[in-house]
Amino acid sequence: MVNKKFWATTFTLTGTIVGAGILGLPYIFAKSGFLIGLLWLLAIGTIMTFVNLTLGEITLRTKGRHQLTGYAEKYLGKWGKRLMLIAVIFGIYSALLAYLIGEGQSLSRLISPNISPAIFGIVFWLILTLLLRQGLRGLKKIETWGVISVITIVIGIFIRFAPQINPTNLTQISPTNFATPIGIIMFALLGFVAIPELKQEIKGQEHLLKKAIIFGSIIPIFLYAIFTLTFVGVLGNSITEVATLSFGPIITILGIFTMFTAYFALSYTLNDTFRQDFKTTKTTNFILTSIIPLVLYVLTEYFQIISFTSILGIGGAISAGITGILILLIAKKAKLSINTPILITLSIFFIASIILELIK
Repeated sequence: MVNKKFWATTFTLTGTIVGAGILGLPYIFAKSGFLIGLLWLLAIGTIMTFVNLTLGEITLRTKGRHQLTGYAEKYLGKWGKRLMLIAVIFGIYSALLAYLIGEGQSLSRLISPNISPAIFGIVFWLILTLLLRQGLRGLKKIETWGVISVITIVIGIFIRFAPQINPTNLTQISPTNFATPIGIIMFALLGFVAIPELKQEIKGQEHLLKKAIIFGSIIPIFLYAIFTLTFVGVLGNSITEVATLSFGPIITILGIFTMFTAYFALSYTLNDTFRQDFKTTKTTNFILTSIIPLVLYVLTEYFQIISFTSILGIGGAISAGITGILILLIAKKAKLSINTPILITLSIFFIASIILELIK
């Protein structure tokens, strides 16, 4: 018997994780070499899954309903709440900005290349802003069907293009770009903000939360592996920053689906963060959740401030790094069974990732 609540919870996490990051992975894997990229994907995937499970345990042990900032305040105090807010907002705004850029380019290429991508990005923003009003019920419906669509399309792409994969493209490596994939992979695996919502979605079946987090974290890793294998194997270094644009209009639909589901989930979570932990009004929520991403997008498009993959790398390293360290500190404060050597090792990794992304 299919447990609808379990899979809806699993796909909420998967849908939050699988967003614009998947579209930047082939480009960055091609620069470092597929094998180096795969190594980092598996290593960082293991780390992020561990931190996701740690956060899931924190939500189960803590009474009341909170977002990340609420947990940080409860266990670390005001400084923790402020730092977590900065990390979460930086990560979410980076993601929303990347989604708008990627969606605008994808829709423009798919529908009418003669129309500015910015127009399509604004239309996409308007549609998602209206859908946000449906709340959690809309989130479940969009996440479940959106993720199923993404899984189907990625596997379909692999089956369709597998005969064209050139093994030589997969074995070439660039040692000088060894650390290049770290930031974008961290961005591509970010899903911390969704986990407090999982506790609400699976209410009544909390014993399945750990399993849902594991499945929800592993599915993206599997999808990313076969997605990058296909693109790098077939195209080699001839990959655009928004990877799906390299294969033409049919494959571009994948990017539209992934960014659609992830944008909705992150907007909902951002709205919940301000509403639950900062008690903001509906008008303020609308400005913070919807208007600011739109303004950032318009400014970025007008002044051509930053590229698609640069947003992913910087956003991923800084947000995942700071948030990951804070979650580990919260776990220690909440007396979870996490030993000090693991906490120190993972914290050093997160700090090193931020530094490497900023100096490259």
